Amino acid sequence: MGNISEDIKSKFANSKVEALINIIYTANWINSYQNEYFKPFAISPQQFNILRILRGAGAPIKVQTIKERMIERAPNATRLMDKLCDKELIKRLPCPEDRRVVHIEITKKGLELLELIDKDNRKDVLENLTNDEAKQLSQLLDKIR
Repeated sequence: MGNISEDIKSKFANSKVEALINIIYTANWINSYQNEYFKPFAISPQQFNILRILRGAGAPIKVQTIKERMIERAPNATRLMDKLCDKELIKRLPCPEDRRVVHIEITKKGLELLELIDKDNRKDVLENLTNDEAKQLSQLLDKIR
């Protein structure tokens, strides 16, 4: 991995087409990496995202709020949360004022799993970038959107 033209054995009409293909290719590569990375923790990248959102919230939040904050807006967010409940990493709290509303809270077990993941020092997907390069990359991706 290192040069998109060599990696996929292709030439491009111009640098913008090459950049777009490179973004898509790299996104898929990162997705594959993350799927493998989270396997030993028995969660998916999307489940990790939900746990991270809940930890950051610091208090129980509505299911809808979690869906809005997810990096990958998954239509199966409820199913993902069901699996996290089954693993006792989160718990549902019914709202006494409105039975249609459910709040989600991360459990102690969920926080411990995130702490374990935070301490894991396996290869960082962005290890080849300096902090300045990572900041520049983030700014360029923001500019695209």
